This record gives sequence, C-alpha cells and structure tokens, in this order.
Amino acid sequence: MKNGRVYWLTGLSGAGKSTLGSLLYEHLRSRKDSVVYLDGDILREVFGGLHGHTIDERRLLAMSYARMCRILSLQGIDVVCATISMFHSVRRWNRENIPAYFEVYLNVPIEVLIQRDQKQLYSRALRGEVSDVMGVNVDIEAPESPDVVLVNDGSHGPEELLYQLLSSIEEVLVEKAR
Repeated sequence: MKNGRVYWLTGLSGAGKSTLGSLLYEHLRSRKDSVVYLDGDILREVFGGLHGHTIDERRLLAMSYARMCRILSLQGIDVVCATISMFHSVRRWNRENIPAYFEVYLNVPIEVLIQRDQKQLYSRALRGEVSDVMGVNVDIEAPESPDVVLVNDGSHGPEELLYQLLSSIEEVLVEKAR
C-alpha cells in the first residue's frame, strides 16, 4: 500500500491554519477519497481536555497529533493537520517517522495576529489575564526548514493562499522526485 501524505500546517493562533487547512482538505478530497482533516482545536477536544497549555503539555499533545498523522498516512490516507505545534522536536520526529511529510509554515507578524485577535487570546495575554500564549509570553520554536513558508499578513485572501500553497507543493514534490 502506498503511504498517504501528511500536510502539517503550523503557525501561531490566528495565522490562518484552520482556514487554509480546510481549503486544502476540500481540494484534495475532490481528487481522492482517503483524505482526513485534523484541526488542533478540535483534536484538543477529542483528547478530552487531558492536556493544558503549558509547554510540556503542548509538546505531549503535538506528539499525539504527529503519531496519529503517521498511523493514518501508513494506511494510505492523506492527512491535513492544522496545529500550532511550534516545537523543533515534533517537526524533527515527523520528518524522521512520516515517509511523505510536507511542512507548511504560516508566518504572520505578531502585530497582525494581535490586530486580528479572533479568539481574544492575544489581548488577554497582553493584559496579563492568561499566561501560556505562544508568541506573547511563551517563546516559540519557529520552523527552521519547512517545505513551504506562506506569509499571511492579510494581503492575500484564503483562496489565493491556497493557490500559492498548491503551486509550492507541486514545485517541491517535483524537486524531491529528481
């Protein structure tokens, strides 16, 4: 059986991972039946709130996502996983253990994220109401060598970002095949 591909979309809260991930899922699903979409916020619920927001708890949760992606991909299922997971160790594990791993980093300036603040997460962190917000009061480990970096500063709509991503995926896969 041919392994499925894992599209690991990472970036801070509000970077557009869920929006782009669902668009990528719909695109892939229109071409193949065996595709699943995993969203970090929903996965957190699936795991029953067993993990909090400390660095260690976040790392454990991210590794759970990574292992789930591996299991699904080894069964021939393509996986789109939208997750913050800003840990070098998790992404390194993915590269070493998921045969068809493709990493996408949605890079958004913190000023833009604070301005968007859809979940009021950044404003609450800046007021000192919450303390475990990645990028504000928790240091992040930004991806060092993602397959694709997309800057989502608001100058492109979601569909245009999807088009950029699909073009980049094609370029990278052609290059890897050489």
